[in-house]
Amino acid sequence: MAGMFGSCTDLEEEPVGLLAPESFFNNPSDAESAIMGGYGILARNRFYGRGLTMTLQLLGDQVDIGDVGTRSTRIQTNNFQFDPSNDDYSSIWASAYLAIGSANSAIDGIPGIDMDEDRKNGLIGEAMMIRALSYYHLAQLFGAVPYIDEFVTDPDALKEVTRTPVNEVYNGIIEDIQYAITVLPDVQPNNARSRVTKGTAHTMLSKVYLILGEWELAATQAELVISNAGNYNYGLVPDYRDLWDADLGDQNEHIWTADFLGGVVDYPFGSNADYIAPMTGVRGADMQGWSVTVPSPGLYPFFPDTDYRKEVSFLTETLVDGIMTPFTGWTWSRIHMAKWNINPGQNANGDGTLSDHNIVIFRYAEVLLIAAEAINEANGGPTSQAYEYINLVRERARNKGGVNSQFPEDLQQGMSQQEFREAVRDERILELAFEWKRWYDLKRWGMLEAAFTAPDSFEPHPDIQSYNTLLPIPQTEISVSPNLTQNEGY
Repeated sequence: MAGMFGSCTDLEEEPVGLLAPESFFNNPSDAESAIMGGYGILARNRFYGRGLTMTLQLLGDQVDIGDVGTRSTRIQTNNFQFDPSNDDYSSIWASAYLAIGSANSAIDGIPGIDMDEDRKNGLIGEAMMIRALSYYHLAQLFGAVPYIDEFVTDPDALKEVTRTPVNEVYNGIIEDIQYAITVLPDVQPNNARSRVTKGTAHTMLSKVYLILGEWELAATQAELVISNAGNYNYGLVPDYRDLWDADLGDQNEHIWTADFLGGVVDYPFGSNADYIAPMTGVRGADMQGWSVTVPSPGLYPFFPDTDYRKEVSFLTETLVDGIMTPFTGWTWSRIHMAKWNINPGQNANGDGTLSDHNIVIFRYAEVLLIAAEAINEANGGPTSQAYEYINLVRERARNKGGVNSQFPEDLQQGMSQQEFREAVRDERILELAFEWKRWYDLKRWGMLEAAFTAPDSFEPHPDIQSYNTLLPIPQTEISVSPNLTQNEGY
């Protein structure tokens, strides 16, 4: 938990030791710097730049290991051999608490600054959203975790912390988001999507309620985003492929992103370091990828050949020594992902590292699918609005570079609740593939064991255990804070 005591003053600057709030927060510039520091923690190698996103991909049934010579910690995760000593888990834990510590410092220190009250409250709302997102991942991955909502002045006090019941952690998340809704602006300066807005807060709250099975509340929050999409400047980009072109920057479909500036990195902390492109790219090819994470064997056949998103999401051929070569001729002859490695940005390194990507945390298409799912569950079946929302996503998928296709067709009214439920779940696979959503989906649907043991599994793992729904608490944290207990099974 020592990772709570660091921050950085700018998205591209080195992290610095985090001073006590009364020592650091003296003027509006200090407040802005603290918030930028919190966002900078999200955009680091060990969080959205690789550590968190890679782990979420490998936990789910959509992503497998390609290069079996990769680090053993990744292979352990992929094979459900969860080890409390796995430093991928401890890095996620430390990064999340680093962001929480930064947010707590800002929440405690900003109120004392003499500045415009609306701007002051807005910055506090941003800090609360960063804290809420960090606890959101901690609760989903580890369950009950220490909930700390104030700046810790005595590091030794952390030795006495205990785990907070997970329902209380979620209550804290919801309270933070609800406050943020009241103070955040509809849009940020320059329409930046790496900074949260009122629409971001409604979006995240809808997702939290979805996880908790609060269907009516989830639907209400999602529909607030949809009905105010014009005010928030949200919408679906016309061409699905454009979402994965890093040179296009912020787009109106982005609701919250971890924004990376290509070619810039802070060593040794890994701030602004995005490694997702080479992790998913092809080893031995001109793109100089590493073939670490690849689609699970059963996922590619699941996508209909007529669905444009199949072409965009998967890589089946690429240049090798200047010659277009199918996957059967690659070093690791597996179909690869395409979303993150085809256009990592003009400032990215030759292998795609240090990309220009705005890594997606939430985007508008997911809001439409949240609304459709929640309405179906809340009402005992789909309504006309539920059909409208899912069909908007499918309609966009019919636009292939400006040429309209007939597929995927709109869903037709008359489906049962179960039929519509399955349709939404399938749509989340097609629309959100490889976007680190699947593990949390399988957990909330109660489908983890079935997903890996069913005859039609994308990635069969018959040795999955019921306790694998949670990762083990990192042993490094238990060693420092002996009052922390371990999750069942570890």
